[in-house]
Amino acid sequence: MSKEVRTIERRALRIMQNPEMPVYLFALAAEEVGQVSDVARISRDEAGKLIGYQRPERRSHVKQILEYLDSGDVLFPNGLILALPETVKFRASRGPATSDGLSTSGVLEIPIPESDDAPRPAWIVDGQQRSLALSRTKNSRMPVPIAGFVAPTLAMQREQFLRINTVAPLPSNLVTELLPEVFAAPSPRLSARRLPSALVDMLNQDPDSPFRGLIKRASSDGIERKRAVVTDTGLVEALKESLESPAGVLFPYRNMALGTTDTEGIRRLLLTYWTAVRELFPEAWGKPPTQSRLMGGVGIRAMSRLMDRVMVHVAVESADAAEVTRKELGRIAPLCRWTDGAWSEIGLPWNELQNTPRHISALSNYLARAYVDARAGKK
Repeated sequence: MSKEVRTIERRALRIMQNPEMPVYLFALAAEEVGQVSDVARISRDEAGKLIGYQRPERRSHVKQILEYLDSGDVLFPNGLILALPETVKFRASRGPATSDGLSTSGVLEIPIPESDDAPRPAWIVDGQQRSLALSRTKNSRMPVPIAGFVAPTLAMQREQFLRINTVAPLPSNLVTELLPEVFAAPSPRLSARRLPSALVDMLNQDPDSPFRGLIKRASSDGIERKRAVVTDTGLVEALKESLESPAGVLFPYRNMALGTTDTEGIRRLLLTYWTAVRELFPEAWGKPPTQSRLMGGVGIRAMSRLMDRVMVHVAVESADAAEVTRKELGRIAPLCRWTDGAWSEIGLPWNELQNTPRHISALSNYLARAYVDARAGKK
């Protein structure tokens, strides 16, 4: 005979904003939050697949909330948002006065594990810092307002996580890494970053990529973070610029009429170009920006804009694409000062170049002019 499943039952309101995704409003005691829900920390498994979506714990923030919760008279209206399992059950109350046309009252049943080591049924989509403080407070029976929705897939949870956190912005690198994993971006602004985000993910994981393991990701562990030297948000912006500008070399790879993208063609071009960059500047590649401005935002953005000029002269599918790319980049290589010396035309020592719009524009324009002049035989 199978064991009877243990449940927490709470009076709740069901709100049907979406006919296939009801929202439930109810309360849990502070100590019950940890019994019902857990935090899906962002990380990657051994195969490199993204798991979770939450940023790391902010200890100082949790401590401040905990001190308030333990201080005595507490008003804590800031609720939590939970992604609930499909196994929750809602029983509407009987009688004509149970619904006002906007919500229906009833009882929500949430199954909870018998063992403390077993997985929790729900995931915290918003309020992870508050939930950690609630799990540690002495005021363990304090009622906590909860809004929950049934989310059968991790992709749906990630999508709602991004939507909910639009007002209080998430770290840019966390958004960057999550975007390729959701079915629909929460806003036009984020939608425009979705493809560049996926390309950055490819550059960080592709065995043939010169950027492999060098890009800082929200999911990177301690060992990976020590090796990573390139900020992913800078790469996202660089790729987004090339994809969206008609003058960008990546722009023709998108068929706007059909809504399709030649991602394999983009991959081939990016690997060809950036591999050539690595081979031409081996002393500057893979070092932190404090030692090489090539790997900083100013270098990445300027060299990406140069890519738009260089790669129009390269037949990427040809057998000699790598050789031609190195030759084209070689025109400006002697002028570059990534790790020492000074950029004479810009009037700055190498280590005074900063990741600012003014310096990015100055370096981009200088490299573009030098490349055009070199191809024209002026220098």
